[in-house]
Amino acid sequence: MYLGLDLGTSGLRALLTDAEGQVIGATEAAYPVAHPHPGWSEQDPQDWVEAAEACVATLRRAYSGQMAALRGIGLSGQMHGAVLVDDSGAVLRPAILWNDTRPHAEAAALDAQPEVRQLSGNIVFPGFTAPKLLWLERHEPEIFAKVHKVLLPKDYLRYWLTGNYVGDMSDAAGTTWLDVGARDWSDSLLAAGHMRREQMPDLVEGSASSGNLRPALAQDWGIAGSVVVAGGGGDNAVAACGVGCLREGEGFVSLGTSGVLLAARDRFAPMPETAVHSFCHAVPARWYQMGVMLAATDCLNWLSARLGQTPATLAGALPDVISGPSEVTFLPYLSGERTPHNDSAVRGAFLGLDIASDNRQLTQAVMEGVSFGLRDSLEALSATGADLHHVLAIGGGNKSRHWVELLATVLDLPLHLPAAGEFGAALGAVRLAMAADGVAAPEDLITAPEIAETVAPRAELQAAYEARYQQYRALYPAITGALS
Repeated sequence: MYLGLDLGTSGLRALLTDAEGQVIGATEAAYPVAHPHPGWSEQDPQDWVEAAEACVATLRRAYSGQMAALRGIGLSGQMHGAVLVDDSGAVLRPAILWNDTRPHAEAAALDAQPEVRQLSGNIVFPGFTAPKLLWLERHEPEIFAKVHKVLLPKDYLRYWLTGNYVGDMSDAAGTTWLDVGARDWSDSLLAAGHMRREQMPDLVEGSASSGNLRPALAQDWGIAGSVVVAGGGGDNAVAACGVGCLREGEGFVSLGTSGVLLAARDRFAPMPETAVHSFCHAVPARWYQMGVMLAATDCLNWLSARLGQTPATLAGALPDVISGPSEVTFLPYLSGERTPHNDSAVRGAFLGLDIASDNRQLTQAVMEGVSFGLRDSLEALSATGADLHHVLAIGGGNKSRHWVELLATVLDLPLHLPAAGEFGAALGAVRLAMAADGVAAPEDLITAPEIAETVAPRAELQAAYEARYQQYRALYPAITGALS
C-alpha cells in the first residue's frame, strides 16, 4: 500500500492506493490561513502535522489492514513557503506562505543582482522563499539569527515523518537559491540572499528515497515493516506526475482558482523575461515550465459575488456551443498578473459595457478574458521553445462546456478531458512513493489518465477570437499608462 499526502494552502488531502495504483480510500483535513496584516499570509506548521495525523487516523479506522501494509509515502506541497526552525528543530515563527506579498521590495532588489535570473532561471517574485528571508533579516533580526534550517512546507511535514532535513529539486527550484539547471543549491544565490548552504536541507530527486518513517510513528500507525518516504515535490510538479505530464510536448491547463498552463521539458530552457516559471520536474533530468495567471475561476467567483448568483448558475446560462466573442471585454487582473506581465499593481476592468449588457454577456466576457490570459501564457511558453500539440484540461472550470470549447479555440489546441477518477497531486505523490520503493521506474508509473473526450478548436471561429485576442493584448499597456 502507498500513501500520498498533498499539503495545500487550505487543507491536506491523503490518498491510499495499492501497488497497482487502485484507490483504496481518501480523506481530507482543513486548516486556517492567518492574515495578521494586509498582504501577509501565514500558517502554523503544527496545523499541517495535526491534519496529517487526522487523515491517517481516518484511513486507519476505515482500512486498518491496508494501512498496516503501507510501504511508501509520497509528498506534494504548496511551494515557496518559509518554515524556520532552530537547532533543536523547533519552529521559530509562523510559516510565511507563497501568497504573502510583504517582501516585494526585497524581491525587486534581489532580482536586480547580477546572475540571479541566469542561475535561478526565473524572475524573483515576492512570493518566492529567498526574499522572505531578506525581509526577516531586516524586520525580525532576532529570529533570523536563530535560523538553523529553512524548510518548504511539505519538507517540514517530512521532518515530522522521518526526522530528516531533506528537500527535493522541484520544490527547491521556487526558492531562488537553487541553480535550476544544475539541480543543486547555488552558493552564489545563497550569498545574494544572505544565506548559507548549511541552512538548507539536503536534496534528493522526487522519485528517490528521503528516509524512512520514524519507528515511533510506524508503531503508532500499526505498521511492522519499513516505510520509505519519497522526495516528492512542489504541487504543480507532482500534479504533472498525477496526470502523466512528463515528456517534451506534454502539458496541462488548469482552470482553478488561479490559472496554470504547464509544459514538460527535457531540457532547461529558461527565459525569465517572459515571466514563465522554469523549474525542475519531480523526476531526474527533466524540467517543466509554466505560465501562471493569478485569478482564473476566481474571476468568475468575483462576478458571482457581485451578481448574487452562483458560479454554476452563471456558467449554466451560457450555451454549450460558442458562437463568437462577446461585445464586452474583461481584463482578468483582479489580483495583479504574473505571466507575462509580472505586475502586482495592475487591476482588472470591463470595457465595452452597454446599457443592455446582461449577466450572460458579463459571464462570457469573464471566461474570454481568462482564456486570453492563458493564451498569453501559451505565447510566453512558445517563446522558450515549448511545443504543445494538445493539453489535458483540469480544474473546476472544465465543468463548463462553453469555457472548454472557448479555451480550445483561443489556444488553438485540442483539450483532453479526463474521465472521472484520481489524477491530481495526491496520485502523483503516490506514484513517486512507488518509484522510491522500487515498484517501477518513474517513466513507467507516470501515465496519463483515461480520456473521456477531446474538445477540438472551432476552426470557423478562430479568426474572430484571434482578432479579439489581439485587441485584448493591446489593452494592457493602455490601462497601465492610464493608471500611472
